[in-house]
Amino acid sequence: MLDLIKMSGGNLNVEISRQEVFQSLARFRKSFLQIILFFMIAALPVLIFSKSILRHLRDTSLKIDLVAFAIPESLLAILKLTLYAALFLSMPFIFFHLWRAFAPLFHRKGLKSSPSVLVAAILLFYLGALFCYFVTLPFGVQFLLGYQSAQIKPMISVGKYVSFCTFFIFGFGLTFELPLVLALLSYLRLIQASSLTRNRRYAILLIAIAAAVVTPTPDVFNMGLLGGPLYILFEIGILLVKIIERKRMMEEPPRAQA
Repeated sequence: MLDLIKMSGGNLNVEISRQEVFQSLARFRKSFLQIILFFMIAALPVLIFSKSILRHLRDTSLKIDLVAFAIPESLLAILKLTLYAALFLSMPFIFFHLWRAFAPLFHRKGLKSSPSVLVAAILLFYLGALFCYFVTLPFGVQFLLGYQSAQIKPMISVGKYVSFCTFFIFGFGLTFELPLVLALLSYLRLIQASSLTRNRRYAILLIAIAAAVVTPTPDVFNMGLLGGPLYILFEIGILLVKIIERKRMMEEPPRAQA
């Protein structure tokens, strides 16, 4: 990401055409077969250890046993967990093909350092996922279980628990990409720090809506667990945009005189 900031100078007044975006999407579409193949290869070893993964997922944030309310639910939960875990392992490969498809669009704008963007995307995703797994998810689950009483004993479905955890983890992983997305949009001159700062109140509203959509429960506590970090990431993104704009202002005048 630092290399992205360093490469932010230059004449980038040419707007992005719709054709360029469609060409990038077409390049990414051609990678679907490779992504699916990698996903299937990753799913095979995950299936072998799926029960251990489920046990670890339960022990991390849940202190009670899971139950199955239907005969095939345990099998379906294991298969669901296998697919999500394989997708989790495939994210670097997906990011690689996604960036390879869109990199030419940024290269035409002057960005030459592709590896830094790819590494930043991968690190941010796994940082968000790990933060959720070890910090947010245990707090969220225990908060919800805190409403049990002598009359209400929780019986948690294994299928719904897998969906709850994986949705939470992937939601955090993807939302942690926000600073990088803002930096890339600033590099293309699609956003400005002044507009982001001026419309901060609307950004807070959008963050609240995003937290409500991403979190699988409607309670304010779990929404806050996502909305709080997301707002901090938004402020980090504004800081990166300001750095990019400041470096652009320092580098453009000499070129204009030349």
